[in-house]
Amino acid sequence: MEEIRILIIEDEKPAARSLSRKLEGLGYPVMDMLHSVKQAKQWFTENKHPDLIFLDIQLSDGLSFEIFEDIEIKSAIIFTTAYDDYAIKAFKLNSIDYLLKPVDEEELVFALEKFKEWHTQRPALDYQQLKTFLTGGETNYRERLSTKVGQNIKILTVKDIVCFFSENKGTYAYTAANDTNLLDQTLEELENTLDPHTFFRISRRYIINIHCIKQIHVHSTSRLRIQLQHYPGTEVIVSRERVGDFKKWLG
Repeated sequence: MEEIRILIIEDEKPAARSLSRKLEGLGYPVMDMLHSVKQAKQWFTENKHPDLIFLDIQLSDGLSFEIFEDIEIKSAIIFTTAYDDYAIKAFKLNSIDYLLKPVDEEELVFALEKFKEWHTQRPALDYQQLKTFLTGGETNYRERLSTKVGQNIKILTVKDIVCFFSENKGTYAYTAANDTNLLDQTLEELENTLDPHTFFRISRRYIINIHCIKQIHVHSTSRLRIQLQHYPGTEVIVSRERVGDFKKWLG
């Protein structure tokens, strides 16, 4: 088997160095060690993805699952975690291996052998399911938003929002009442608090409400154009990178 490209994402630098030494002692060189969600997202946009990631759950700036919300990662993953049996159930459901910290070398060897067996047929990561388990059950998604109108505060009901969009460095919510509202949050911040069954980020500029889709048109061989109810915008395009996930989201 050719050399395995391995990446460690672990916020505790001593733990990352210890794991790296164990892997290299077993003949598995480590490409890099990362310590935060932000750092990992940047790394994945600039580098060829590894074959295998050793991934801690809690990083310095959030849960590691946030990485997968922006980056499609096809690497196999072995979690390094201090979580209890309740969380481990999620790993088993996803056919993902895990190592409890501190990492035992014998268990590490077993996990690596398991990876080799799965190398060509590993299952896809259901990070939403894992995230639900590890955050203690159902996620409480945002139901209301507030925006300032002059000297007043206006309350928006999230289910009535047709889409969120960014324009000229501002973030806006367009509602079924045909009004546009400037928000304080970025699209990235909103995306993490909206119900993923209802809202989907189709591009860097737009998050749309599934209940407000009127028609879907083929825009090109690799993109789609969405016509939204109530929304007068001319071009609401599903980006090339998001088309596959968008089709899965539609069901």
